[in-house]
Amino acid sequence: MKILKLLTLAVAVMAAGISAHAQSYPNYHEVFANDYAGILSTEETQRLRSKLQTLRAVHDIEFTTIIINRMSDYGHIGPIEPFATGLFNHWGVGNAARNDGVMLLVARYDRKMRIEVGSGYGATKNVAMAEIIQDVILPEFRKNNYAVGILKGVDEVINELTGAYPDESDSNALGRAWKKLERFAERNAIAVLAAISGVGLFLVSAGRWWFRNRPRYCPVDRNKMIRLTEQLEDAHLDDGQQTEERLKSKDYDVWDCPNCNHVTIEGYRGWFSRMGGCRRCGYKTLQGDATILIHATTSSTGLKRIDYHCHHCADEYSATKTIPKKSSSSSSSSSFGGGSSSGGGASGSW
Repeated sequence: MKILKLLTLAVAVMAAGISAHAQSYPNYHEVFANDYAGILSTEETQRLRSKLQTLRAVHDIEFTTIIINRMSDYGHIGPIEPFATGLFNHWGVGNAARNDGVMLLVARYDRKMRIEVGSGYGATKNVAMAEIIQDVILPEFRKNNYAVGILKGVDEVINELTGAYPDESDSNALGRAWKKLERFAERNAIAVLAAISGVGLFLVSAGRWWFRNRPRYCPVDRNKMIRLTEQLEDAHLDDGQQTEERLKSKDYDVWDCPNCNHVTIEGYRGWFSRMGGCRRCGYKTLQGDATILIHATTSSTGLKRIDYHCHHCADEYSATKTIPKKSSSSSSSSSFGGGSSSGGGASGSW
């Protein structure tokens, strides 16, 4: 029995050692924006970097963002909280004396994210960070608008930390009021447009509605056609067209002639769809996911791989794309200040 206990203890110790050895953290290429999943475009990365550079220059607050594919790529299986706290402390985000750093971590394929804050905040920011995640970031993530969610979330975190949004930092009271009005207009664009030009908006909407619902006449016998309901139109759509409708990359109208049963099918591209056209089947059912292979620096270009998958014919292939060199401004403030976190912040999943 004693031997069995000793063997069990030895196995446990070895497993713990292997687990500890397997746990690692990504290195940072800069202190502001590290996108290891290839979600952000060059322009989006620069916008994000500019906001965080301004925050550091004006308020001396270190705020870093990191996007990864999976935590398991670094040997972590389980909740995001210990991984985020460990990464925060591994990098040393924030001023070492004030411990006022902030990290926004997104694990894309784990569908988890966290805003980790330095120990200097205690628990005072936990509720605010949770509200930003639930009300601002996750609604965009659920629509696959990752860049939009991250940029909006960063704006809200900066406002929570400083009392002003990134583009308000150097403004006087009148300037800040004007910026707030502009921001309200951005977030409520439809309502503002309706208030300013209600008649014009109505005419545009009415025109679109008329174009799609205008009378159709059969090209065979010139009789008036009828548009089928959603339930009936699927009988006339092939599998690829039905997949496009399911993915909302296209919407189809089916018109039927009640006299000769001639059918006309019309397709309309989805306004906000990110699906591309498949090289094999031709349907707009192709999704691409990017992975960074070589990060760009100020002296050399990078390389990313885009993995394509068709949701209709299941065609799969990959392509590589060059990432432009970073601007020299990307490398300013090249290291963190040695701050730490005791686990404050908030998490979310989608």
